[in-house]
Amino acid sequence: MQTATIEIRNVEGTEAALGWAGSHTLVIDRAVGKAGGLGLGFNGAELLGLTIGGCFANDLRYVAFERGLKIKDISISVEVTLQGDPIIATDASLRVSVQAADGSDCADLIRRTSEISMAMNSLKRGISVKLRGEPPMS
Repeated sequence: MQTATIEIRNVEGTEAALGWAGSHTLVIDRAVGKAGGLGLGFNGAELLGLTIGGCFANDLRYVAFERGLKIKDISISVEVTLQGDPIIATDASLRVSVQAADGSDCADLIRRTSEISMAMNSLKRGISVKLRGEPPMS
């Protein structure tokens, strides 16, 4: 079993947050004027879309590597549909285009990636999300 640990803390002097995992960081915020948001970073829907699309892009590389295929270009567009009160993501769709360095057809590469993509499959199957007790604040 593998785990990934992500930390999130507020950015002093703003209402934004900074998220990190290892040495990688990103800024999390709401849209300008939304609950104090300044538009300094990604909102939740954008982060969800980035998770789905970013994971798919990485998984395309994994599948291509296994097949000895070199990828020249990847283009992924993710649309996340939000509805309800409280608002939830009810749908996500991807538009994927891949060009192989040798010009070969990538339809099977895309199909296989959709079968093994971690984020896509996790969301399709549903994952358990638990709220635990407050962590110690430092």
